[in-house]
Amino acid sequence: MTSYAAKRLPQQTGAAGWNAILPPQQSLPRLEQDQTADVTIIGGGFAGLTAARRLHQLDPSLKVVVLEAGRFAEGSAGRNSGFMIDLPHDLASDNYASDGLEADRATIALNRQAISFASEVAEECDLSLESFDPCGKINAAATAAGDRHNADYAAHLARLGEPYELYDVHQMQALTGSLHYTSGLFAPGTVMIQPAAYVRALSAYLAGQIGVFENSPVTGFSKMGSGWEVETEKTRVSTGRIVLANNGHIESFGFYQRRLMHICLYASITEPLSQAQIATLGGQPRWSVTPADPMGTSVRRVSGSYGDRILIRTCSSFHPEIHSNESHLKRAGKVHDRKFQERFPKLSDVGMEHRWAGMLCLSRNGSAAFGEVDQGVFAACCQNGLGIARGTLQGMGAAELVLQKESEIADHFLAQPMPPRLPPEPFASIGANAYMRWKEWRSGAE
Repeated sequence: MTSYAAKRLPQQTGAAGWNAILPPQQSLPRLEQDQTADVTIIGGGFAGLTAARRLHQLDPSLKVVVLEAGRFAEGSAGRNSGFMIDLPHDLASDNYASDGLEADRATIALNRQAISFASEVAEECDLSLESFDPCGKINAAATAAGDRHNADYAAHLARLGEPYELYDVHQMQALTGSLHYTSGLFAPGTVMIQPAAYVRALSAYLAGQIGVFENSPVTGFSKMGSGWEVETEKTRVSTGRIVLANNGHIESFGFYQRRLMHICLYASITEPLSQAQIATLGGQPRWSVTPADPMGTSVRRVSGSYGDRILIRTCSSFHPEIHSNESHLKRAGKVHDRKFQERFPKLSDVGMEHRWAGMLCLSRNGSAAFGEVDQGVFAACCQNGLGIARGTLQGMGAAELVLQKESEIADHFLAQPMPPRLPPEPFASIGANAYMRWKEWRSGAE
């Protein structure tokens, strides 16, 4: 009998700050009784919830079950920095651009399908602008090298026929209140999401249509006749098909062994700024910047019902065990405090209220872990650092693949080559961590 057992279950380091700053969370049920389902989705992040909604759209008669290991919005999806990006965003390049214009145009078109899908979710769930804001984003530079990266990327966007606007130092100061930035490249297509609010809203919305269960980690699944039996600690789900939407944890079930890179990123978010601090800072109440150098520091200022706050996200580490620890988070927190003070020296009295680690999954060649990995078992994993847009796309594509619908999205991911194998340990960890530390050091003030 074919069976797959989880070697490990998801572990999180630090409270997910996006979730912590929201009002108390509506509880969704734990799976307490055996179930039957046409499709069972393992993982309740962007990919899993999107797959569930898309399946219900395509065939409302389907019995769909979503199983999330922890609370919705406490996992990796709720730890995302919230950029749903439409443009090419190659983290392995110096300036996010890739080499091929036609490939980039295809990527943009797909990303905009994901944004359209998410926009429908935002409308259905009545999300406010503070949770779903189609405001665009800025690549912010703080050095001469960063300025060159922005100029190079602007030239790439011009070749693609995509709109953009270059900001000078004065415009960047007027926007951010900071003298740190020397230039900016604004692109209008990005949607800024409060990721925990989005995941909470979509999971609650789907709970009225299908079976949605949290605190229900899957420990394994086995072939049973023409279908499968999915196991949690105390219950079983007899199901026809399975969608694995658990990103890097697909490897925990034995798939894509030694082919996925498990990278942890770290973030800190401030306590709410006082009115005096807001006046001292100046700038606009909501803005978002990614660094001109991909290994630099992302910064968001958010405002609304959860206060006026600033998020800092930087530092990375490689973890084949698929979780970080408090010592790594403490090291990253010290860097965050330094980066914050470099950008906002007038806010020396502002403290960080929440710090957290979030796992993402990459492959060496940028391919997804996508497709039918066993009869009736489908993967929608490895978003290569672009969790919101790629996760949404993979969820859409997986649902269409499960139901054997014509799917441009599924075809795109199925055409990608297999993620290549990683070097053996400890060489992979030593090499990856050394490389990322060097890239972070090289990014400097970015």
